[in-house]
This record gives sequence, C-alpha cells and structure tokens, in this order.
Amino acid sequence: MIRKLIRFPHRRKMQMARYSKRHYGKRGYRLTRPRVIVEHYTDGPTMMSAWWTMANNTKNRDESPGICTHFIIDGRGRIFRTVPLDLRCRHVIGLNNTAIGIEHVGTSDHMVMSRDRQRKASFRLTLWLMAKYDIAVRNVIGHGESLLSPFRYERYRSWRCQSHTDFSHTTMPRYRKQMRKLARANKVRVGPTPNWVDIGC
Repeated sequence: MIRKLIRFPHRRKMQMARYSKRHYGKRGYRLTRPRVIVEHYTDGPTMMSAWWTMANNTKNRDESPGICTHFIIDGRGRIFRTVPLDLRCRHVIGLNNTAIGIEHVGTSDHMVMSRDRQRKASFRLTLWLMAKYDIAVRNVIGHGESLLSPFRYERYRSWRCQSHTDFSHTTMPRYRKQMRKLARANKVRVGPTPNWVDIGC
C-alpha cells in the first residue's frame, strides 16, 4: 500500500460536516463505523488523473466538498491510500456517512476485472477492510448497486434515486462470489446473502 494522501484540511472537513447535516440530518466529518465498502472505477486513464480530481476539491453538483475515495488501485495492482479511513469521503450519494470508497483505474467493469493484478489487489484490499471493520460480503457493493443498500439514506428528494453504473449490479455478484471464497479461506466473516431493499426507484 502506497501512501499518497490528498490534502484534507480543516476547511474540507467543515464542508463535509455541513454536507452530512444537509444530506443525512447530522453534522459530522468522521467515519466512525463504516458498514459498507463501495467499489468504483475512475472512467479515466491514470491514477494521477483520479488523484488530482480528488485533490482539487472542486464542487460536485454545485456542492462542496468535492469527490474523493479512500483508495485508488491502478492497472498494475498498486494500492494508493488517498484519505485516512477515519474521514468521510464524498463518493456515493446516500452512503458517504458509512461507506469506504475504492476507485479502480479503468473505463469499465470488464476492464478492471480482466486485469489480473488489479483484480487481485482489489480482492486483497477489500478482504483486509472486511476483516478490520467486520463488514459482511453482502455489504461490499458496486456504486451501481447503491440504491439497493439497506444503509442508504438521502434527505434530498431529487437525489434519492440518483446513482452511477460503476461497478454494475451484473458484475458484482461475481466479485462477491470470489470474496466469499477468500473470506472463508482466510477465516474472515462472510455473513448472509445480500439483503437488498426497494426504495421505489
């Protein structure tokens, strides 16, 4: 794991605290009890292009803070730690107050899953996070599955059905199947099958 942290000064922490108040009803910028791991892909060509997007803290949907994830995994399987795990990152609507985010450099689910070193690095990192925070496999989700998570909560009515397609609901069952095998082999809690919810979207 390579430490390459973006700047997360007091100003950005306060932006995250205010964002949390608006969207979740409670002010805070600390990630105190993560319950979900969200897999993303960058839709860009390099690790540094993703890193600079996060570091620039540019408004997203006319709101601050900008987007970020806790990790980026490049195409060679190198894991970059970009934000401390005790800070909230804005990477998925409705779940930023309880989710760890992992970005994979690539332009599709297929690209990431077809790269042996990147895929294996993703499994290793996810397994480590599962063990560290006692997160069950069913709460390892793709960004494209965020609307189905029982932990999702969003106060903005116009945002309640908004999500992205990375990683998709068609790819993630294969990802979780491999994670279940690895978890059992490494004596990490697997947990029950996914408990999807229907929020009317």
